[in-house]
Amino acid sequence: MAPELVPAAVKPASFSKPVQTMLNRAYVTFLAGNGDYVKGVVGLAKGLRKVKTAYPLVVAVLPDVPQEHRRILESQGCIVREIEPVYPPENQTQFAMAYYVINYSKLRIWEFVEYSKMIYLDGDIQVFDNIDHLFDLPDGHFYAVMDCFCEKTWSHTPQYKVGYCQQCPDRVKWPAEMGQPPSLYFNAGMFVFEPSFYTYNDLLKTVKITTPTTFAEQDFLNMYFRNIYKPLPLIYNLVLAMLWRHPENVEFDKIKVVHYCAAGSKPWRYTGKEENMQREDIKMLVKKWWDIYNDESLDYKKPVEVADGEEVKMQPFLAALSEAGAVQYVTAPSAA
Repeated sequence: MAPELVPAAVKPASFSKPVQTMLNRAYVTFLAGNGDYVKGVVGLAKGLRKVKTAYPLVVAVLPDVPQEHRRILESQGCIVREIEPVYPPENQTQFAMAYYVINYSKLRIWEFVEYSKMIYLDGDIQVFDNIDHLFDLPDGHFYAVMDCFCEKTWSHTPQYKVGYCQQCPDRVKWPAEMGQPPSLYFNAGMFVFEPSFYTYNDLLKTVKITTPTTFAEQDFLNMYFRNIYKPLPLIYNLVLAMLWRHPENVEFDKIKVVHYCAAGSKPWRYTGKEENMQREDIKMLVKKWWDIYNDESLDYKKPVEVADGEEVKMQPFLAALSEAGAVQYVTAPSAA
């Protein structure tokens, strides 16, 4: 459970939003290191193209992402933005996964204020149906899908210890003697948010004084945005473990976004040998990912506009956006 330490930030009343246009909305993902996660981001870019999104994919990369990987992403129409790493205060916290520490760098995306609203998607996510309508959700809230507390990695939480899970709150009631049930807790692999310099600066200030916890930036974001969090249906971020933890909640024919975050489920590393990976539904979802990744018809085609009978290439414009926000090189560990 995320620590209840700091109230969620609220934008000043004077904050002025730009006029909504196609150009000031975007999807955004995060990439670190020189590992194979770049394949996941390429797959995501092609998946968004397949569902005919109207909006670009911005890739926030740490300085250690090699130029070769950046060129691959740009060749797939991504807008590459370099960001500096963000580190939590030093302590003896044992993260659920060692590489989670670098995920605090995702806080930098709140600085992308040229966009009025963004949808964040982890690189191990695939979009199988258009979700552009989520940009039209009412402003002033943080939208994401609820997580689950049924896995042993949550054994440190009160929820796990009493057998309570927000995905099935009636199965085991929250004990009255323990007071009010904990705040709803979301998975930070997908969320809808509004970039803001005010929020960005406050996030960085707050993270410096907040003790890291097991699930790193996910715990932190849950703590920070708990007062404005609004749950989205499971179809917008199906964590694969839900297929065996809460099958009664999964509407398979309605799934729009799949999150390949269960052990052994990354499509580009899939062997089928890990626990639960021999399931037919998992095999089918892995195949669907590969069908998109291998579909050359989904490769990016450079847009061409015609002005006064001449072709106007948009790639220089995209390249300029990619170079925006370049920072001094700082070595960071791979998040792959």
